[in-house]
Amino acid sequence: MTFNVEPLTATTGAVITGIDLREVDEASIDEFEQLVLEHLVVFFPDQALEPAEQMRLALLLGDIDVAPFGPKHPDVPEMTVLDQQAPKGEGADAWHSDNTFRAEPPSYTMLQSVLLPPVGGDTCWANMYEAYDALSPAMQDFLEGLTATHDLSKMLVKAIAMGNSDADLGAMRKQYPPEHHPVVRTHPRTGRKALFVNGNFTTGIDQLTGTESKMTLDLLLEHVQSPLFQCRFNWQPGTLALWDNRCLQHYAVPDYSSRRIMHRLTLSGDRPV
Repeated sequence: MTFNVEPLTATTGAVITGIDLREVDEASIDEFEQLVLEHLVVFFPDQALEPAEQMRLALLLGDIDVAPFGPKHPDVPEMTVLDQQAPKGEGADAWHSDNTFRAEPPSYTMLQSVLLPPVGGDTCWANMYEAYDALSPAMQDFLEGLTATHDLSKMLVKAIAMGNSDADLGAMRKQYPPEHHPVVRTHPRTGRKALFVNGNFTTGIDQLTGTESKMTLDLLLEHVQSPLFQCRFNWQPGTLALWDNRCLQHYAVPDYSSRRIMHRLTLSGDRPV
């Protein structure tokens, strides 16, 4: 493939131009994926893929991890449709990784802008490799080997209350019981260590007392919000973003009041180690 790469920051994010995503195939998918592993989140302007075309591209990367709640596209039922006009408090406006309550959380998220407000609606990403590396050696040693509980309950209760899901809470809790993932996970492809706790799904650190857990988790959740680890992207219609959930968190800025529509697919991952 021939393309141009323009990094957004020294550590996180890149805009990729000179490529038509409709032409990515099995022969070029490894090179395509390497862009994500290197830059963590990559943006492809002026693509405007149809849902079926976005689905085709995602399947080249692996199996689809269908989100268990949230509105779906009528023609591509694996695709979540984020259709928002009053986004404050709906959950994306908090630092998080997608669906870490799963036993095998998603590897990648693929998000395309379909309809955007006149101003606002940016998304920020935070690099969890850099967040881990910025901790003191003593704190890194303390966290090593600890696990944390990840639970869907808070976000699903919110989605039901806001009318964004008609899921049965009791049935979903039974189908997706809390999972226990390492506080520091090792990326299966790069071998780098990354913090793996987030405000939407992580409810506590398993080996600590309640007070210790809250204090440690609060410290880490504040730490990951540092601008040192972030990039911010101003969406344009038809831009497709692809990012690695195993080493990033993201935050959708809720500063708009006009309709914003995004099409999201997530790719199956593996159990964090």
